Amino acid sequence: MSKRFRWMALLTVAVVVLVAAGIRSGSQTLESVQAAAAAPPITVVIDAGHGGEDGGAVSVSGVLESRLNLEIAERADAFLALLGYGTRMVRDSDTAIYDPTAETLSQKKVSDLHNRAALVNETPGALLLSIHQNTYSDGRYHGAQVFYARTEGSQALAERLQETLAGVLDPDNHRKAKTADSVYLLNHIACTGVLVECGFLSNQEEDLRLQDAGYQTKLVLAMGAALNGWALGELEKLEV
Repeated sequence: MSKRFRWMALLTVAVVVLVAAGIRSGSQTLESVQAAAAAPPITVVIDAGHGGEDGGAVSVSGVLESRLNLEIAERADAFLALLGYGTRMVRDSDTAIYDPTAETLSQKKVSDLHNRAALVNETPGALLLSIHQNTYSDGRYHGAQVFYARTEGSQALAERLQETLAGVLDPDNHRKAKTADSVYLLNHIACTGVLVECGFLSNQEEDLRLQDAGYQTKLVLAMGAALNGWALGELEKLEV
């Protein structure tokens, strides 16, 4: 049985359980998942941050951010496909997508970012969902935070994601969605785009949660429900 099949089966069961329980994510019920087929044509470009020589941050237990990003991105790919959305993974293994001419680590990172932006911009109907993890020198900080591009729809999507992630996973998380002018990828795309910092690898408890398959599934369910709710709202605007 393939990993994708196992994850899709797990996510299907999770959706059924959550919908049956009537769990709400802010004002968005997970019943709207069943209406995904009516959403506008969207290809969600799922960007697992870092990869290859660039492992990103290292958690307090020694886990690379790039690994966790990919695990969550693969679950998001399976769930969003299950909802009926087109998807495209920026990477599906522990690699980066820099040009062969890049030699130094700095050159590889720059080339990788340029190629990620180009991949998003060449994808028809693209919506960027970039997956990352946060870190800070003080280990007490926790909670997901969403950043958005300065493109149409990005702020509304980020705010819905932020509300849903906090409501489902961490009611004590009072962070707000923010713009991210220093993030290259968000500043070089032409479509709606968000970057989700799923949690703090510098927080011992959150580090362990982020490595847990069940918690990763909850993360993906929350993100999928929020994205689907935003997409259905965009459809309603078109019908007015």
